[in-house]
Amino acid sequence: MSRTVVIIGAGPAGLTAALELLRHTDLKPVILEASDMAGGISRTVEYHGNRMDIGGHRFFSKSPEVMSWWNELLPLAPDGDMLERRRVSRIYFLRKFFDYPVSLSLDTFRNLGPYRTMRILRDYVSACISPIEPEKTLEDFFINRFGRELYGTFFEDYTEKVWGRPCSAIGADWGAQRVKGVSVAAVLKDALRRLTGSAGGKVETSLISSFWYPKYGPGELWEKAASEIVRLGGEIRYGFNVVGLKAEDSCVTGVIVEAPDGSRQLIEATYVLSSMPIKDLIESMNAGGIDVPDAIRSISEGLSYRDFMTVGILVDKLEMSDVKDDWIYIQERDVRLGRLQVFNNWSPYMAADNSKAWLGLEYFCDEGDQLWSMTDGDFKALASRELASIGIVRPENIRDSHVIRMKKAYPAYFGTYDELPVLREWMDGFHNLFLIGRNGQHRYNNMDHSMLTAMNAVEAIRSGSTDKASVWNVNTEHDYHEGR
Repeated sequence: MSRTVVIIGAGPAGLTAALELLRHTDLKPVILEASDMAGGISRTVEYHGNRMDIGGHRFFSKSPEVMSWWNELLPLAPDGDMLERRRVSRIYFLRKFFDYPVSLSLDTFRNLGPYRTMRILRDYVSACISPIEPEKTLEDFFINRFGRELYGTFFEDYTEKVWGRPCSAIGADWGAQRVKGVSVAAVLKDALRRLTGSAGGKVETSLISSFWYPKYGPGELWEKAASEIVRLGGEIRYGFNVVGLKAEDSCVTGVIVEAPDGSRQLIEATYVLSSMPIKDLIESMNAGGIDVPDAIRSISEGLSYRDFMTVGILVDKLEMSDVKDDWIYIQERDVRLGRLQVFNNWSPYMAADNSKAWLGLEYFCDEGDQLWSMTDGDFKALASRELASIGIVRPENIRDSHVIRMKKAYPAYFGTYDELPVLREWMDGFHNLFLIGRNGQHRYNNMDHSMLTAMNAVEAIRSGSTDKASVWNVNTEHDYHEGR
């Protein structure tokens, strides 16, 4: 019998699974990666000596196991390349900066003005007294925690930029996974904790003051993981596309791949761990001859995703001074720009020349739409115009730019998402198939969550269990937030 574990995808989940298998079992992992590099959305792209983090990845976790795993691969400086960084994020709105998470500071009230401030306080009290029940939509979720006015001021437009539809059309589950423990009450509690110097109680992930970050971007850690996998005897096959799955008696027996030269081959497997989008996995199962019920295919075809474009822009200088932000949420309604990274602030090693500002402008779109279909030149021009129009840079100070596109960056909480439990039950019927990672579970997981799904899958394999509950239960607690 084959002792091979086929792992689909060389992102954080796939690489974690492979390394855990090599460390704790006698099984051989073979990772199949469609692209030409490891890391998935957590990879680092280099352009003219400048490095781009696709989305921004703060290395912080409530899991000691994950923190230890990172530190083992990339020790903290000065002995290693893992830096400890101060967390600074702000919202840019009304051509002014606001703290993120929103703080109840004098600057906040001054920027908002007395009239808007009074409405925020009024609506927050109203939400506390008469919350919306049940919470059906993301709009309900936000209003219950922030009040209608604060929601409309700082959350509504940005979230619509991210998902391309109003919060009233998105399930509350997205908030339950991404904004769980954060609210006005949480901000007040954290402010009191800091004011009194108390170390007790939990700190929400969005309220942390520092995090780890690899000197040369997140890809440095995942490239190290990939090298370690190969050193220990695992395989990573780049440019290999999964086009089919074979199964017999509720057991996946092999994976059909298309190699870079166009040839096809069947790789036999004892186990299969998949981090590829569920929609694509179901299509591959059908193509491989597995009898996929019509209802399952219908749910799969109805799953939605949000795609991502980012442009790195090198500028001589910014128009405002003392910008120490890791990223800035662009709430302005007259631009499509969603978020701005200042790569120099993540790590000074991200920029080839720190006398210049190396920026990452993030846009959210759908594959094939007007934004996605722009030529690189047109997209660079749009990003440059928008950056100038909101007063961040002057056009004459822009020196260079580079575009990156990422398909299926964000699994969406609309379409047939509500029917996902039905699809999950059917998929779990294949006892040696484990779905891991963000797209593998169609869940907006953080990087550490994706790793934990992989760790739990490997633990199930070690113990001989076919129960997938521990894998699916990652990131179902209600006190976690933020990160990529």
